[in-house]
Amino acid sequence: MIFSDPASVAVVGASDDPAKWGHWLARGALVGHDRRAVHLVNRGGGAVLGQPTVRSLSELAEAPELVVLAVPAAHVPAVVDEALAAGVRGFVGITSGIDDRVIRRIRDAGARLLGPNCLGVFDAATSLHLAWGRFQAGSLGVVSQSGQVGLEIAGLAASSGTGVSRFVSVGNQADVTATEALLDLVSHDLTTVVGVYLESFGAGIVAAMSELRAAGKPVVLLTVGTSVAAREAARTHTGALTSSSDVVDAACRRAGAVRVTTPAALVDLAAVLTSGVPRGGRVGVISDSGGQGAIAADLAVAAGLTMPVLSVVDGLPAGASTRNPIDLAGTGEQDLANYARAVEVLARGGEVDTVVLSGYFGSYGPDAPSLEEAEVAVAARICSLARETGVTVVVHSMREDSAAVRTLRTGGIPVQHTIERAVAALGHASRLGRNSLEVVPRTTSATPFRPGYLAARELLSFVEFPSAHAVTTAADVTATALKGPFALKADWLPHKSEHGGVRIGLTEPTAAFEEMRARLGPGTYVLEEMDTREHTVELIIGAKRDHSFGPVVLVGSGGVHAELFRDTAIELAPVTPATARDMLARLTCAPLLSGWRGAPAPDVTALAEVIARISETLAARSDLAEIELNPVRVGPDGVLAVDALIIPSEETVNDTGGQRVA
Repeated sequence: MIFSDPASVAVVGASDDPAKWGHWLARGALVGHDRRAVHLVNRGGGAVLGQPTVRSLSELAEAPELVVLAVPAAHVPAVVDEALAAGVRGFVGITSGIDDRVIRRIRDAGARLLGPNCLGVFDAATSLHLAWGRFQAGSLGVVSQSGQVGLEIAGLAASSGTGVSRFVSVGNQADVTATEALLDLVSHDLTTVVGVYLESFGAGIVAAMSELRAAGKPVVLLTVGTSVAAREAARTHTGALTSSSDVVDAACRRAGAVRVTTPAALVDLAAVLTSGVPRGGRVGVISDSGGQGAIAADLAVAAGLTMPVLSVVDGLPAGASTRNPIDLAGTGEQDLANYARAVEVLARGGEVDTVVLSGYFGSYGPDAPSLEEAEVAVAARICSLARETGVTVVVHSMREDSAAVRTLRTGGIPVQHTIERAVAALGHASRLGRNSLEVVPRTTSATPFRPGYLAARELLSFVEFPSAHAVTTAADVTATALKGPFALKADWLPHKSEHGGVRIGLTEPTAAFEEMRARLGPGTYVLEEMDTREHTVELIIGAKRDHSFGPVVLVGSGGVHAELFRDTAIELAPVTPATARDMLARLTCAPLLSGWRGAPAPDVTALAEVIARISETLAARSDLAEIELNPVRVGPDGVLAVDALIIPSEETVNDTGGQRVA
């Protein structure tokens, strides 16, 4: 409770100067003076905000439970030593540049530190306001690595009518982490939805977001570093085909969260989610303008929503269209109650999960004051309909603020001044994943890692490969009992085609072996029967360890052009076969897996099983860093992997030759 409802607080560096942090922190701390003891510390003495101060913590009769550090970094060590000696258990580190030795002293004493370099903490439930700025109480919990981004989110939340239930700026996370701050919100009664801004992801973030979702508090994540410049260097095709945004999105799907790209989008979505996650993606559009209805419909489809054809339209006013989108065609002006009637028809009809009301509603009162009371009453009725039916309703109003707009927002209906923001938020909300997956890896092979293609085949014994054997001399090749055509591979090379370490379509492989051996040197080569089946599709299946989120699995268009087409789907590992099938369905090449132009359909069930087993293998074996099958050829009669690469943990690959170096 130190950072949510302390029994007493002290602001060290309290000031009467409104330009200083100490002024805002002192003023905020005094808001909760009826709930807790508030001490203001100023080394010059005197009064701050009309309240007496002490020159140091040692002048206090009892140690405060929480101390806010708002003094220059050079003074922090002395303040911390004094506080720890007095028995202080918690610090809010506003000051940047706090020495690591000071942070260690806090930890060694068993105390906790929020920050340093943070903007502070706010809790509407406990009147705790130890942060710069003003906050409007509401239902959005905010955890932010950047204080200013968090403050922007809080300001937008106030403007939207959503407000903030709890605000935690974690700063440098020298002690208290974002994960801990998120877990603190699971039991926070005022919080119904959580907004997070992170620049890096520590341990437990996915589990924390999952726990919040299980508690009925969906998480909206804002992050940075998703550009091409942020992609990590790759040792395999799998690495080259993943980006930070891919993996973050996979983490969000696993946790039942959703990622957005701006603070405004975060607040827009949070406003929708405060009344719950939409049941699905079917949307009904109502407008008092044919043009605005058509624009809303186009945007809805682009956002991934569906526009069902309506059959239950009884109750619409005469003259209104009965198609989706519904055009009230002037009947709204004739009787404002028709807006609510149209919403009721859709909300009770069972054919849509969400409703968008777009256009002039919200503007009648300001433009014709005699209509304000009636418009407010209709707005209240729309709020009641949303609560009664559980159907999500979003309003786009041409008026940014009016009595009706405020009534809608107070009643839990998000209102946007632009249709694109309204529909974008609804699209995000409708795609929000359900509760996190719980997947238990099956027992995997205990075969120890050995380098090379043949060893990879042995370790991945659950995968079917073409018949093959090792060859080291031309005599081995000549004596083969395998059936051609053949593929010849340098066993040790990870990217064989790039170094001339693979030849395919061989009918007489001896000469090819002698040429390859003369060029690459002695070693183990693999002579393998080629897969000559018709109606096969080439894919890549890979798994690797992300530095933030752990094991991930990827599937995509395969072969030597995998990085060119970049047609991939990614999830956190392990995955079930059902999730693997969903990954396959998301690929651009998915039609090839269902029988393209009359071709027999490949065995997708077997393919999904392989994807799941690969994901389980990496997740269960900490000694492996990456696994890649490329290409994987799937046909009507099953799955065949024709190359495999495994990279152990803490080991690198030298692509210029045949040696591995630890």
